[in-house]
Amino acid sequence: MITTSEFRKGGKIEIKGAPHEIIEFQHIKMGRGGAIVKAKVKNLKTGSIFEESFKGGEKVETPNLEEKTMQYLYKQDDLCYFMDMESYEQFPITEEQLGSALKFIKENAQVKVLYYKNEPITVEIPLFVELRIEKTDPGFKGDTASGGSKPAVLETGAVVRVPFHINEGDVIKVDTRTSEYIERVK
Repeated sequence: MITTSEFRKGGKIEIKGAPHEIIEFQHIKMGRGGAIVKAKVKNLKTGSIFEESFKGGEKVETPNLEEKTMQYLYKQDDLCYFMDMESYEQFPITEEQLGSALKFIKENAQVKVLYYKNEPITVEIPLFVELRIEKTDPGFKGDTASGGSKPAVLETGAVVRVPFHINEGDVIKVDTRTSEYIERVK
């Protein structure tokens, strides 16, 4: 258990029997009454985001989460298959559970899968990934690194905007939180 004074951005708490991640929180001191803590939380099972209020100093359960390193194998219909790197067992995870992470995971990539009560609930991918550009419009002489962008399709199928000087076959670094181009990898 943790108290509201121990809340941290990215911290995990349990609300109504489900694991939640704290997105942001704020301590509010009322005039005569006690302090309250308003927290914006994300349900790790459903992905829904809502605001919850707690009394100052209130104790909150922490969920029993387990993190396993797994390898992404393949996608079939709306299921993505992962292999546990220790036991070599294969587990399907739905596209819905993966969310936007799916567009940055290439086959054979290792990711961290978060388990709650022996059930996979979410996949954590690295903040930055290096992916090859499969398709983009060609660059022209005079295009510079600054001053505009064009869409590019990556090897995973994700579409990001890249500077004009980037070409097909280039490997680029992408921020997975914002889907933004960071730099070309040499």
